[in-house]
This record gives sequence, structure tokens and C-alpha cells, in this order.
Amino acid sequence: MEEKLNAILEAVKPLDADAMEAARKRQMALAKPPGSLGRLEDLSIQLAGITGQVHNTVNRQHLLVFAADNGVVEEGVSSAPQSVTLMQTINLTRAKTGASVLAKHFGCGITVCDVGVNAVIKEPAVLNRKIAFGTQNMTKGSAMTRQQAVQAILTGLELAKETPADVLGIGEMGIGNTTTSSAVLSVLLNVEPEKVTGRGGGVTDEGFRKKKAAIQKAIAVNQPNPEDVVDVLAKVGGFDIAAMCGAFLGCALTRRPVVIDGFISAVAALCAVRLCPDVRGFLVPSHASFEIGYCLAMEEMGLTPIFQLGMRLGEGSGCPLAFQVLSAACAILNDMATFDQAGIDDGYLEEIRQGDKFSVEAAT
Repeated sequence: MEEKLNAILEAVKPLDADAMEAARKRQMALAKPPGSLGRLEDLSIQLAGITGQVHNTVNRQHLLVFAADNGVVEEGVSSAPQSVTLMQTINLTRAKTGASVLAKHFGCGITVCDVGVNAVIKEPAVLNRKIAFGTQNMTKGSAMTRQQAVQAILTGLELAKETPADVLGIGEMGIGNTTTSSAVLSVLLNVEPEKVTGRGGGVTDEGFRKKKAAIQKAIAVNQPNPEDVVDVLAKVGGFDIAAMCGAFLGCALTRRPVVIDGFISAVAALCAVRLCPDVRGFLVPSHASFEIGYCLAMEEMGLTPIFQLGMRLGEGSGCPLAFQVLSAACAILNDMATFDQAGIDDGYLEEIRQGDKFSVEAAT
């Protein structure tokens, strides 16, 4: 399986520079001051690089949510019981959670995939790709085998490839997964767990102490190799994070934009970028997560979220919101009149353009 993964990583190609330049030139020709639509302009240019086309649409919007349980909950790291994973996995398919309500509101598709929930799920709307009934307690040894980690990555990758959509968003459901995400991030960035660990869904001071202690112990016990993403995921990660990592890879492979949700999604995206640096160009961060490790993950990837909404729910809740911004970016580039079409002589902007040019040259 690992040979298959390596072959896929080599097949991912960088953004199309020629298409991006063509989109940039069209933005400059549109009837507006240069750069006046900010991130919308940047996103339209990024989309051109992703698809290889100047004119794009993101009408088919889809959210992938990966659900799994984590053995580390035995350490008292979460205020919620593990049974919540099962109930919310089912509720996600019934438009009864935050992310699924937003998806329904905006007309986005949603697929909920069980890659490791610690229960038999009888709800037919939940896609069964279960690898195991939750991970092992990572404070006592490896959370999963290396083979299971690769299997989870490939599971997410294949699901992303098979999902018919113009844009995908990647979310999760799993009690204890801010603990595993913090552990993975701590190892990848080589920083102390305290610098990347927040309270997740909310824990008492004692629970927060246990959470940080569990991460510290898991890293000490397992000694994951920060240069080997699969090793890190296997030893201190979760099935959900690994599958999400694979989904980001799958979107890059099929040249489609993919939206990062919050903290856990960002850690999975970082795993994908570490495995294949070209994945970065396909990523669109939605909201800035309240979790303290989120900013470090974004800085490491050189990305800036679109929204500052104080959100920290997870599930993929930021993705349907970001889809609408991407749709707006497409509309601007596709439908806005150029200066010629609007009958406007744009000579008055030449001084501004020259100023922008000189500013860029000075900065470089």
C-alpha cells in the first residue's frame, strides 16, 4: 500500500503558472481599481492555477466528514463521553449538527464516512470505511499500525477522488481528536505540547492538565519521527486525521480546490503538505480556529484564513461558508465587465499601476 501512496504523491503537479498569469491579467483589465477586491482576486487567480482555466465555477460543492474514535480518551482528556462520536456521526447525516445545517442551508452535498468509530453504525447514510473500532491509547503505545495509517490515508484519498464536485471541504467528528491533532502538530513543528494544545470542545482545568500530560507521555513513549508523516500519524494520530490528510492529497491529484476547516483539518492539511509540498497550492483556509495551535499550522503552510469568526466547532462547519466566497471569486472574474466593455478609458489608473509595480519591485 505504501508504494501506491508514494506513486500518488509523485503524480501531484504544481499550480499552472500560465493560467494564473492569464487570470491576473484579466483581473487587471476589469473595471475597478487594481487589487480593490482583495482576497476575491487572489482566490480567482489561485483557482485558475488549480484548474488550468481562467474561467471557473464551483457550483458543485461537497463536504467530506471523517468520523473516528480515539483510545486516548481513557486518559480523561475530553469532557464529552466517547458515545458522542457515534451520535453526532449519525446526526451529521440528518442535518442536525452545525456543519450539516450550514451545508443544507447553502445546498452543499455532504458525505459522512466512518473510518474508526468505536461502534457498529446501522445508519445506512453513513459510509462504512471502518479501519478499526477506534485507535489504541497512544499513551501506552502506537495509536495504530503503520499499515493502518497508510490505509486511512488511501481511504480518504480515494473518497475525495470519487466525489463528483468542483470544490471539496474536509471536516471531522471524533471525541478526543484535538488531543491527537495537538500531538501530531507538536511533533511536526518540534515544539512543546503546551504551545499547540488548547481546550478543544471544553474541559476543566484538571482535564486540560490531563490532556497536556497525555500528549507529552504519548510522544515520549512512541518517539515518532518528525521527518516521517506516516510514522507520526500511526503513533500519535487518529484515523480521522489520516483520512483527512488523504482527502487533501486526493483533491490535489484531481486538481480541485479543497477547503480547510478548523484546527484538526489544518493539522491534516499540514500532514498532506509535508508528504507533498505541491498540495499547498490547492488549499483554501476557511475560518481562523479558536484553538491555539491553528495559527502555528497556518504559519507553517504560509496560509491566511478567510474569516475571523471565533469559530471552534469543527465538523467542517467553516467549509460551506468558504464555498460561497469561492463562488463569488469566480463570479467576479467571469461576469464583471472590463474597462473596454464598460466604455471606460482606464488611463487614469496608470499612475496607480506604476506605483504598485515599483512597490513590488522594491519589496523584492
